[in-house]
Amino acid sequence: MKPAAFCYHAPRSLPEALAILEQHPEARPLAGGQSLMPQLNARQVTAPHLLDLNRLDGLDGIEEAEGCLRIGAMVRQAALLRSPLLRRHLPVLVEAAVLVGHVATRNRGTLGGSLCQLDPWAELPLVATLLDAELELAAPSGTRRLAFRDFAQGPGRNALRPGELLTHARFPIPAAGTRQAFVEIADRPNDPAEAAAAVSLRLGAAGEVTSAALAVCGPFPMARRLPEGEAMLLGWRPGADPRPLVSGMPLPDAADDDRAAMVRVALRRALERAMA
Repeated sequence: MKPAAFCYHAPRSLPEALAILEQHPEARPLAGGQSLMPQLNARQVTAPHLLDLNRLDGLDGIEEAEGCLRIGAMVRQAALLRSPLLRRHLPVLVEAAVLVGHVATRNRGTLGGSLCQLDPWAELPLVATLLDAELELAAPSGTRRLAFRDFAQGPGRNALRPGELLTHARFPIPAAGTRQAFVEIADRPNDPAEAAAAVSLRLGAAGEVTSAALAVCGPFPMARRLPEGEAMLLGWRPGADPRPLVSGMPLPDAADDDRAAMVRVALRRALERAMA
């Protein structure tokens, strides 16, 4: 099939893009197009106006700012793998990005597109959930910041208001000595994950866990944090077997027994990798 007819807009600047959105709030932004174009071709969605963001300047950079890594929404997923800043400060994001799709999709797909699309199995929203990322959303009236946990509302549903665009995501730089890891389980490499887990652990002077963040995705409508599991990890030490802890951690609803078991396996492997 082919998409239904639409009007195509290719702005050259962010103010021009926002002006088009103000005039046509029903316009669909097009970033990498790895999710949107197949949906348009299958007519699962329609877009009377298509707003191509690929010619905009200033949305494809990665910089350190205010204790965060500020990443432009149009940064290609492949560029995440090459960034020295990410490798130094946020290797967990690199671990996740290498598992996104295949080389061709990573060359076109963008960070912002993945965060807005919110596929239940998507790797980058899982890391944004883990690290309490904050998003910058631009509108003709100005820019606002919104925590990713408030932005993500469900598969394909986000908190963008009419006329808004996601321009940047801010990922806090972890404290020195923080241990992080990302693990996913899929039928084949780079297939959508059946289950995935990401962990971030801060250790005290004696090597015990003093703070923890756990996030999982796959059999749930969207990536979820595990606050009860995070509390259970406090005081845990490297070398201890994580299986008793993981087996007792409450998981979100919507996972059958088999897929819940896969989530626990991914969690265990992520903890083992982080503490290795």
